Amino acid sequence: MREETTNVDNPKVSVIIPTYNQGKYLAACLDSVFFQDYANIEIIVVNDASTDGTRDILDAYRAAVIHETASYASFWNEGSNEIERTVHHRYPQKGRELKVFHNETNLGSTRTYNRGFDMCTGAYCTYVASDDLLHPGMVSTLVEVLETGNVDFAYSDMVVFDDAGRILREFRLPAYSFKKSFCDWYLCGVSKIYRKSLHDRFGYYDEAFLANDHECYLRFAMGGARFRHVPKVLYSVRDHRQRSVDVHAPSSWNRLLDESRSLVKKARDHFAGRRKG
Repeated sequence: MREETTNVDNPKVSVIIPTYNQGKYLAACLDSVFFQDYANIEIIVVNDASTDGTRDILDAYRAAVIHETASYASFWNEGSNEIERTVHHRYPQKGRELKVFHNETNLGSTRTYNRGFDMCTGAYCTYVASDDLLHPGMVSTLVEVLETGNVDFAYSDMVVFDDAGRILREFRLPAYSFKKSFCDWYLCGVSKIYRKSLHDRFGYYDEAFLANDHECYLRFAMGGARFRHVPKVLYSVRDHRQRSVDVHAPSSWNRLLDESRSLVKKARDHFAGRRKG
């Protein structure tokens, strides 16, 4: 595992973006991370042998970050009667590290997550589906809770939206309790940032599970990790036809639900045993 990097003012946050054949949405996802109002973000993209031109899209994106400019009208020159423009880099040039890795063969979602987490160097970390969008204050809001709230794992509410940009529903989660978040059903963890040290203590995502986040975060919680719900919408989950692949494919969906049921049963048994103890 890589050594964590911190600084006093803005601890580094590592954002892992695993991607497979989501080239249509990937640049928008990356933009939503680049334009966060937080000053120290490591962005790690792991391309799982995509066949839709994702490699070329990433090459073009990296070039745009370095070279592309934008401008705005900033001064009217009375002498020439010209409206002069200020030119600046399109993308932030400080406080961002963009790292891109390509799997030579398709490893599947969980192994791809783990490859990214194994290479991250932040004190805090998360992963983002490559067709989703972070709201501009997500990182700063959740890091503030982690820094000041004496917690290990912070998560927020979200919205689900379609390809036309319409919000299909708002997803408000309950205030955290082990019972509400893991024993009733799995109700946390899509919009999240947590301490990288949780992986050092409890391991990475279990590659045997389709419900990999559910299993991992339950493991964190059963091990004593401290969770905090932030009642703000900070993340948008994209709903579209192409989501019906991988873990969301019809052939996988029943297995995913069965795994979640077994994990809820595990949480209930743990909770009952803790109460008896």
